[in-house]
Amino acid sequence: MSVLIVEDDDRLMDALRGFLRKSGYVTVSAADAQQALSQLSSDTEVVLLDLGLPDMDGVELCRLIRQQSGVPIIIATARSHVQERIRGLRAGADDFVVKPYNVLELVARIEAVTRRFRTVASEQTLDQVVEVSGARLDLASRVLEVAGRPIDLTRTEFDIVAVLARYPGVVMPRERIIREVWQTDWHSYSRSLEVHVGSIRRKSGRVDLIETVRGVGYRFAGG
Repeated sequence: MSVLIVEDDDRLMDALRGFLRKSGYVTVSAADAQQALSQLSSDTEVVLLDLGLPDMDGVELCRLIRQQSGVPIIIATARSHVQERIRGLRAGADDFVVKPYNVLELVARIEAVTRRFRTVASEQTLDQVVEVSGARLDLASRVLEVAGRPIDLTRTEFDIVAVLARYPGVVMPRERIIREVWQTDWHSYSRSLEVHVGSIRRKSGRVDLIETVRGVGYRFAGG
């Protein structure tokens, strides 16, 4: 597996590169945004992205990468404020870790996002279309339309909608959504789930598209 590490701290870069290589990963490194964009290729399987880059804000770079590729993106940052995490997730990141982090946790998160990416891709079929309450979800082309208007969703946002839309009107527990979307039982993803659901509602213009069932989880409109 090839990991593109975008990090301007030479010591941290060397440490990450050494640990990931020992863990069986192929690593490609970039010290700034321009290098990262030039190093991004069809062989890149996950991007580990630092937000504090010398030539561009990391969130903006995340947005640019997402415009070019559906590759899983994990943000690694010392910015612990929740608003920074929300900005990153809305820009298209799939996950984040806050520095200093445990490298074993980092590897587990890399495995989780890539496993989810492969699982979703393998489950796509040509005739998987869900239509309910003015919303049309095409699982093969990964397009959500609301009232005939295509909605620009990140991969993670689409995966959440896909999980819920398979069972319209049925309450899906948070734990099950997290397990199916992130392929993990970690409760630390609960906040990420909330952020992504909020973004889906905002982009679709339909606050009622996904209903919050307090204390349980979420329900897709139509039930």
